[in-house]
Amino acid sequence: MIHDIEAVQGLVQEGVARRTYPGAVWAAGDRTGSLAGGVCGTLDGTEPMLAGTVFDIASLTKVTTVWAVLGCLRKAGRLPLDDSLGTFWTEVAGHPLGQVTARQLLTHSAGVPLRANLRNSYGSDEAAVRAGVLQEALHRPPGEAVEYTDRAALILGFLAEYLTGTTLDQLASQTVWKPLGMTETRFGPVPPDLVRRCAPTEVDETTGQALRGTAHDFSARLLGGVCGIAGVFSTIEDIALFATALLNSDDAPFGADWVRESLRVQTGGLTPPRGLFWHPAPGTDPADDVWVHYGFTGTGLWISPQQGTWAALFTNKLFHTRDREPLTKVRNDFRAALFTP
Repeated sequence: MIHDIEAVQGLVQEGVARRTYPGAVWAAGDRTGSLAGGVCGTLDGTEPMLAGTVFDIASLTKVTTVWAVLGCLRKAGRLPLDDSLGTFWTEVAGHPLGQVTARQLLTHSAGVPLRANLRNSYGSDEAAVRAGVLQEALHRPPGEAVEYTDRAALILGFLAEYLTGTTLDQLASQTVWKPLGMTETRFGPVPPDLVRRCAPTEVDETTGQALRGTAHDFSARLLGGVCGIAGVFSTIEDIALFATALLNSDDAPFGADWVRESLRVQTGGLTPPRGLFWHPAPGTDPADDVWVHYGFTGTGLWISPQQGTWAALFTNKLFHTRDREPLTKVRNDFRAALFTP
């Protein structure tokens, strides 16, 4: 797998030189754990990036939290994947969302609105936001198209809370993070003593201060930091534990059946192909069995059960730019260097 560690480190460092991001941390491994990794650049132009830097992992919240928690519920027989939500979830019964299934939400084929759009739609009261999201009209009929939407993870986070009577942060900690030893993973805002270890994302336009230890995602901040869309902070070491657990899924809290079901195409002839919250890595075919999930702040996690390998790359690219193209090249080169075609 890791044929040339120096080459991988070089391409990650090139991203710093090109000002794609101020700094980065990466790791790669197999079923035994982490085998290689590196650090380069700075947090903000002055402070050095460290292996233990805490990152706002953005949409990796969806897989490390919502997907993993749902897997635990599925394993326990508490998550009907293919029943219409309205048949067992009283909050959505009688509303358009009631005709959607959990599987359709996990494959982004549910037809729900394409953006969470919480900023102006439902006010600032958390109960009103929840009610507004769960009662919103559909964008299109369920099962008609695959269209990525943050809202799917938000809804599924609410569903997990409904099924258990427990908040999403407590669920994730109790059922996934603590069992896997992910002691540095938590929803923000992080405690004051950890802020100094956090990579800043970008300057908050409302305060003029760098967001550091507070979720970059507006929806997460609106909901007090805990949100299915984003809001989790973690380190590369903790994500290595999570990735290793996926490859040793017989012993993982969410189980091998959930991993197998998730890391295969679930969308039939619809495009782009999707698994359950995972998708084939750009530049690969589903048969290559390299699956990925990205975070808007500059994070990424790749998994290949067939090759028995995983890799993670954490950057805080938003501190320099929101332009996606430079980081896309680094990600594609990084994946190509660590996974066989």
